[in-house]
Amino acid sequence: MQFRFSQYQYQTDAADAVCDVFDGQPLQDGVSYIRDTGIRRPTSPALQPAQDAFDIPELRPEQETLDHFDADDDTGYRNADLLLDSERLLANIKNVQRRQNLAESPKLYADPAGAVELDVEMETGTGKTFVYTKTMLELNRRYGWSKFIVVVPSIAIREGVAKSLDMTGDYFYTSGRDGNEGYGKKLHSFIYDSSNLNRLDEFAQSSDIQVMIINMQAFNTSMKENGRSKDARIIFSERDDFGSRRPIDVISATHPIMILDEPQKMGGKATQAGIRLFRPLFTLNYSATHKTRHDLVYALDALDAYNQRLVKRIEVKGFELNNMRGTDGYLY
Repeated sequence: MQFRFSQYQYQTDAADAVCDVFDGQPLQDGVSYIRDTGIRRPTSPALQPAQDAFDIPELRPEQETLDHFDADDDTGYRNADLLLDSERLLANIKNVQRRQNLAESPKLYADPAGAVELDVEMETGTGKTFVYTKTMLELNRRYGWSKFIVVVPSIAIREGVAKSLDMTGDYFYTSGRDGNEGYGKKLHSFIYDSSNLNRLDEFAQSSDIQVMIINMQAFNTSMKENGRSKDARIIFSERDDFGSRRPIDVISATHPIMILDEPQKMGGKATQAGIRLFRPLFTLNYSATHKTRHDLVYALDALDAYNQRLVKRIEVKGFELNNMRGTDGYLY
């Protein structure tokens, strides 16, 4: 069974609102750097366990060989630096806000995670995941940025986002932009797993569009360098099985673009402090009810969603009671 997707103007408007903030940024595709490959320790064949030829278990997904990963190649690809100064960014944001009939920001948000932090307000049920998927592809098309991290508040949402990225891959490849004209690229997404750190090497080495999905619920304590949780010990410690490297350093070297899905559910200041450890290029917040306000560039509130028939309508019917005694029961 294959799903057929429909695209609406508001989804394009939301993606354009974000991308237009960086108008003037040159297209820089495939900015390379020398990545840290770690210390590789040779293993002796004699120490490898024998495998019964008649009992070969199937590889789990996290154990499968990475098609594009070459452990001997120290070339990595990161997001190009943002070359626009704060004055140009603010001018672009104001232009977008005027176009959307939003209140203009008098100045940039004072303490952003990255160069700027933008809010996209969308009513629940209007397809935030679809919109920021399109936005990632559009940012890559316009400016060449290819490293993204999607942060979600729960495991359930994490699984839903991963499934959505997989299901919409073919659609955006062939028909994701300007009617039937597609992007001709696919997002290569994966869920961060502290027991499978080698996937981070492909994230850093690949020149394709890479998307890492993390649920913040598991990292509420792990974002503290002195945290006692398992995830904290792994992401901030030099791992022998990871070439004596810290996973956080491998990730942050790519200067990823952070996308927060429902940030109001992620712990406020603690979340913001954790996000900054990834050294993001900039941060995008998607929610229907933003708790902390940044620079708002697009808004689709409940009334707009209702008027455009994007959400379900509920009709309430009332009734009157006549000649009822106080001892009678009635439907409430």
